[in-house]
Amino acid sequence: MTDDTQAPKGQYDISIIRPAMRDEDFKLRGEGFGAARLAAIKKGLLTLHTLELMASTVYKFQITGQRSEMNRQLIAAMCNEMGHYQDFQIKLYEYGFKPSKIRWVFCMVGFVFGFGSRLLGKRAMLKVGVFVESKAVDHYGHLLAEIDWDDETRKVVEKDAADEDGHINRWKALLQLTS
Repeated sequence: MTDDTQAPKGQYDISIIRPAMRDEDFKLRGEGFGAARLAAIKKGLLTLHTLELMASTVYKFQITGQRSEMNRQLIAAMCNEMGHYQDFQIKLYEYGFKPSKIRWVFCMVGFVFGFGSRLLGKRAMLKVGVFVESKAVDHYGHLLAEIDWDDETRKVVEKDAADEDGHINRWKALLQLTS
């Protein structure tokens, strides 16, 4: 992550799967923001919310009943993505927005990618993981560069982007081991 559209590497501890939240972390946001800024934030949050639903669903349907390191990694990744999904759902409501009514479509796409790759084997699962996370990193980078986020929301977006980059590295490393 070297360009200015993405969070600096190393700034966030990606070993933390679900950061703690306290009551004072929740705020009503957007007061005094212009209509264009709010529209951009809404579009960005809806995009991230639905993409994180898709990602958590991919991992959910890649997990098998085997007791393996791969499944442990998939469970951790699924948990992390579910946390991201919650992050953006919270932000949507803090801004007074609602999740997309068609988010179920992203759930279906996640099912197809997850279960389909599971049927094709470990290498296909890892390749789908790299593909999905690479698309996520690209989306995060553009949204970080293009949207005037409030500081606290920007930190959430940056942390979640760093997590996605960590997933790419994890899946690529496992992919090399399966060659």
